[in-house]
Amino acid sequence: MKIAVVIPAVDEAQHITDAVVSARVPGVDLVVSDGQSLDGTRERAALAGARVVVGERGRARQLRRGVEATRGEVVLLLHADTRLPPGWTDAVRDALADGQVAGGAFRLRFDEPGAAFRVLEWGVRLRVACFGLPYGDQAIFVRRRVLEDVGGIPDVDFMEDLDLVRAIKTRGRLRVLTLPVTTSGRRYRESGVLRTVCLHLAAALLWKAGAPRDRIAAWVRG
Repeated sequence: MKIAVVIPAVDEAQHITDAVVSARVPGVDLVVSDGQSLDGTRERAALAGARVVVGERGRARQLRRGVEATRGEVVLLLHADTRLPPGWTDAVRDALADGQVAGGAFRLRFDEPGAAFRVLEWGVRLRVACFGLPYGDQAIFVRRRVLEDVGGIPDVDFMEDLDLVRAIKTRGRLRVLTLPVTTSGRRYRESGVLRTVCLHLAAALLWKAGAPRDRIAAWVRG
């Protein structure tokens, strides 16, 4: 079962090497889809061992471009500030050995110390357990045939990860692994944990209610 990894990136020179190295496993087709970075992201990604494709900014567009550039029966979408754990390929293949599983994601761990981030990790696990909605920073993976059946990466400007998860669940089960990925807590550190959590919760509720995507994005991004 060949796996492709797509990493969308814009000005992620600080993190991209670690992300690429974590995903660089023999036999994995690894592509960084760059959105015209200005800080050396492309060069660092290539030096770390990734193929790089470049085009218009926008995470959904970058993901679509990256997926089109890869080959493999499984596609894993990895944020540029997230690192995959050792043994991740075996975990993905084990999950998809069940033909009823259409895709999945990993448990989430933050690279920040402190009680606030441990509570945040617990909250993420609770959200996934109650609502079955892992976010993109949990390294969503999906069978390519399922991705093609649902029309590929949703062509939206915001919250494409939730749209994708919802689409995957129409084609089979979604397996959330106990193995954790490690992601940067920079957004929470810079904006405040409580404020960021409240923004994300409100955005998810608005998404669920069908609010216009551009308005949700403008509100969350300030």
